[in-house]
Amino acid sequence: MSDKGPSRRVFLRTVPAAVAGAVGAKAWAQTPASPAQGTIKPETIECAESIPGLAFHSDEEAAMAQSMNQRLRNYQQLRDVPIPADTELAIAFRPALPGKEPKGPATPGAAIKYSRPLTLKRPADLEAVAFWPVASLASLVQRKLVTSIELTRMYLARLKRYQPLLNFYVTLTEELALKQAAAADREIRQGKYRGPLHGIPWGAKDLYATKGIKTTWGGEPYVDQVIDYDATVVERLRDAGAVLLAKLTLGALAQGDQWFGGQTKDPWNTELGSSGSSAGPGSATAAGCVGFSLGTETRGSIISPAVRNGVVGLRPTYGRVSRYGAMALANTMDKVGPLCRYVEDCVLVLNAIYGPDKRDASVADAAFHWNPVAPLSSIRIAYVRAQFENAPRASDAGAARGAGGGAPAGGAMPAEDRFRMYQSVLDVYRRLGARLEPIALPDLSIANTIGFILDAEAAASFDDITRSGEIDKLRTGTSKSSWPNTFKSSRFIPAVEYLRAQRARTLLMRQMDALMSKHDVLVSAGSDSTLAVTNLTGHPAISLKCGMYGGQPQEVMITGRLYDESTLCRVALAYEQATEWKDRHPSLPA
Repeated sequence: MSDKGPSRRVFLRTVPAAVAGAVGAKAWAQTPASPAQGTIKPETIECAESIPGLAFHSDEEAAMAQSMNQRLRNYQQLRDVPIPADTELAIAFRPALPGKEPKGPATPGAAIKYSRPLTLKRPADLEAVAFWPVASLASLVQRKLVTSIELTRMYLARLKRYQPLLNFYVTLTEELALKQAAAADREIRQGKYRGPLHGIPWGAKDLYATKGIKTTWGGEPYVDQVIDYDATVVERLRDAGAVLLAKLTLGALAQGDQWFGGQTKDPWNTELGSSGSSAGPGSATAAGCVGFSLGTETRGSIISPAVRNGVVGLRPTYGRVSRYGAMALANTMDKVGPLCRYVEDCVLVLNAIYGPDKRDASVADAAFHWNPVAPLSSIRIAYVRAQFENAPRASDAGAARGAGGGAPAGGAMPAEDRFRMYQSVLDVYRRLGARLEPIALPDLSIANTIGFILDAEAAASFDDITRSGEIDKLRTGTSKSSWPNTFKSSRFIPAVEYLRAQRARTLLMRQMDALMSKHDVLVSAGSDSTLAVTNLTGHPAISLKCGMYGGQPQEVMITGRLYDESTLCRVALAYEQATEWKDRHPSLPA
């Protein structure tokens, strides 16, 4: 803008409310724009040029003002068109590059191999099974040693008992759960066993549509929302015979662990939040209050709470599981996946919910072939050398020794201890016969540069409540990272820059394709920088426990090739079964 350009006050007088929204957001939201309220003038264009970092001549600004006034009329006409929140974009994202599409067919719900314990007995206290793997719970139910009604009542009691402590559910679906459990018991008595999820109680992140039951999305504008259909994953789990216990919390509109009912807590340390946005699924699963749960991830919302709560979080390939009936945040990034206590639990849930549904066009007809005994020696396993082989500096080691082995004041794990922990991960794999290859990651920093793709798509998803002012009802405040500010400021992301970022995303996809074409999986130290990358490229990942420090679980992350969750989970299962960490659970008051 030139030195003689209009002042901020003049700028706000001349810019129509629809353009000046992020500057005067509250007034804009309360007073929707219309072209009759004013016109865009050349000096308005001059002020706005600084947003995308451009500069035009005065005659160009005059011509642009004329064009933009016409567009304002188009924008207003578009806003008058009611667009339901579950409407998909007319463009689609495909994580597979041309010529590398996955092979089908998808066969959701087909029988797969899984462990079937042979010597299980009904415990004297049924609550002793609260942390058991799904396969073990399934064995109890199938053999009629325990009824689904009994399991359901046990988990409902635990949900109610620990809700005041952990704040992990929005709505108990008790009536529905008991009805579904009774139906499961009846079918099993009649010899109509549906498979390992039949009669198993579960919890849904409260952004999945459940017919006749509130679906609040964790945010004040939607506290009374009831959607008149079930999400595809809810349907498929119902068809598998699973029992829905509760709508579990999520951070407001899928951000963080703060929702309209407060903060969801970490059962390992209730002074901490459970991370987000699949906060309730992470907390309830870790606390042994559901058999398993379903979350979603756009940029870390399965992996992050899995890490914090010490559970197994599986983020499938983008387009592996239908998002129909799930709250749309960023259409080209949203993914559906389970949070469980064991790797095999995640496999069983994925097998029930994946595959096309003729509703979500992003879902690929990709096969899922689970082989729990595939030899590790046949799998190309890479690990990030810099995260596993770089010994800590002397100053770090000294600081660790000075801490006396306890948690430092800041809670961070000393570098020396962290190094040993991740070295032990590699040692376990080597003992299991795995061939490990250290690699250096290529420069993937473009992922951070184009991260605003999520902001632009999320702002579009919630544009109606941003313009109406309802977004300001969120208790998340107006900090830089909160949704109200993000939605308002993202109004100024130029469409040209958004589309350029999508083209750059293709370059990132090619980089990851080149990397993963040489390896089947990539092992990394926790939810490292590859998390942002793989959420843009659509690659699957799984997180599981690999140690403890200061009373908190520590996790390792494994990234897989597109649509190859089978190999990914096989590598994770091998480590899990060879170590003690799988059976570490938080201690909760009786």
